[in-house]
Amino acid sequence: MELELRFFATFREAAGRKTVAAEFADGSTVGDVLRELEAEYEGMNGRLIVDGGLAPQINVLKNGREVLHLDELDTPLDDDDRLSVFPPVAGGGGT
Repeated sequence: MELELRFFATFREAAGRKTVAAEFADGSTVGDVLRELEAEYEGMNGRLIVDGGLAPQINVLKNGREVLHLDELDTPLDDDDRLSVFPPVAGGGGT
């Protein structure tokens, strides 16, 4: 199946572009895809999955819906789904 992967901020830098169309095995889950991304992109290694779960403070959206509100890493994916991956974001130093 083909997925559209969208990366933001430091993850975009790691992937070298904002959007990637990639092939994954039918029946893949969010966890499967994130593990493959960690293996492929050095800048994502250890930053997507921590202690067997979604890394703290990152956001992963399947077609605009936060996977934490679905089945987290076990969220199933279908052909033509869009997966957006956002790194932790720190606040500004406003005074």
